[in-house]
Amino acid sequence: WFKVIAAIIPSGIVGVLFDDWMDAHLHNGIVVSIALIVYGVAFILVEKRNEHREMRIHDVHDIPMSTAMVIGLSQCLSLVPGTSRSGSTILGGILAGVSRGAAAEFSFFMAIPTMLGASGIKLLKFFLSGVDFGAMDLLILLIGCIVSYVVSLLVIKGLMSYVRRHSFSAFGVYRIILGIVVLIYFLLR
Repeated sequence: WFKVIAAIIPSGIVGVLFDDWMDAHLHNGIVVSIALIVYGVAFILVEKRNEHREMRIHDVHDIPMSTAMVIGLSQCLSLVPGTSRSGSTILGGILAGVSRGAAAEFSFFMAIPTMLGASGIKLLKFFLSGVDFGAMDLLILLIGCIVSYVVSLLVIKGLMSYVRRHSFSAFGVYRIILGIVVLIYFLLR
């Protein structure tokens, strides 16, 4: 867990320092569509590059601190809307020589404190904005959190099984197609 905590520090710092700026300048359809396309192409290129490459690290416990920090730095890219947090960290891991499965597992471990921290910041901003938040609202939020947690555990289990046996190329194609559709929508709007 020490490596996971160390790896989330860069995105935590960048996220806190630039959250308002990113909300004001990057949260729009054009940025999202471009990020979808760029990361779709990246997934395909990285998978093509690694077709015959032997990865150095196959177990999440064997990831050295230096590689964990590379993965953590790559998570900073996920602060751009339309960029997948898990996608950027998995790509960072693969580029650093970590197998697809170990990179995905480390990425999911990083998600826990990252999502808690990001949600906490958004919740704090929400409360500080002066919005009235009653007991029923809190109950709905709690139920939503519990349901999303259970569903995410089920999805992660299935996704880890898929990731260990298949490449991310299909995900890359999906992102490119979705990015083009989103781009066309916002250009024609």
